[in-house]
Amino acid sequence: MKYYLIIPTYNEEKFISLTLQSLVEQTVLPSKVVVVNDNSTDGTAAIVEEFAKKYPWIYLVNKVSNAIHLPGSKVIQAFHEGEKHIDENYDILVKIDADLIFPSNYFETIISHFQSDERIGMVGGFCYIEKDGRWILENLTDKDHIRGALKAYRKATFKEIGGLKPAMGWDTVDELLCKFYNWKIVTDESLHVKHLKPTGARYDKTARYKQGEAFYTLGYGFLITAIASAKLAMMKKKPLLFIDYIKGFWKAKSERKPLLVTTEQAKFIRKYRLQKMKEKLF
Repeated sequence: MKYYLIIPTYNEEKFISLTLQSLVEQTVLPSKVVVVNDNSTDGTAAIVEEFAKKYPWIYLVNKVSNAIHLPGSKVIQAFHEGEKHIDENYDILVKIDADLIFPSNYFETIISHFQSDERIGMVGGFCYIEKDGRWILENLTDKDHIRGALKAYRKATFKEIGGLKPAMGWDTVDELLCKFYNWKIVTDESLHVKHLKPTGARYDKTARYKQGEAFYTLGYGFLITAIASAKLAMMKKKPLLFIDYIKGFWKAKSERKPLLVTTEQAKFIRKYRLQKMKEKLF
């Protein structure tokens, strides 16, 4: 199976070489890697160009945008730019961050999962961060969720869910739509990926209400939003974030923000989320 990678990149000169080096050392190499340099002001582009000279399947694409790093929208707009530079000759499409180090067997293992069952639509490993000299699981989500930093999609699945939405919540709605269309999602705990920059390290204060807005645009409704907000705030060990999330939800509702899903999909999502919550309680 052939796989393509798209890597949205903004000011990653510290890490991008480590990410690309881990890709060129894969036991099964990618057929194409498109690095989208999203208006970086550092040496990111020069580093990617050096790799591109040595490896003809690595491409640099330069994109101009504003420097505000709001979660979701900026990175997926860069991803969409990368999509313009790939053809249809792939089996698996992968979106990764530019601050990851993959084990050498990562994509060989990902491919083997896809080959094992034609209804598997998404596969991913787990992100680990360095703390006190040890690499520990970056525990921000349930273990059945694939982190936005390393999403791999079967081509048919990617097409059916309509690609990636340029908004915060894109890396949740993709999985919920997988469930809606009856695709399977696989997470492999044996695949430990080093995440060199903790999630959210770059977000500014303007992003603090975005999580609540995301819950609204996913069609969660207030009850599910309240439960999800409390859980996420506790996982981040910042209980006061709960208030920001709820404020973001009501702000989005009052402004009648458009949902990322259809009415039918939103109904399915609420039913699915409530069922999952009940399973954990009982």
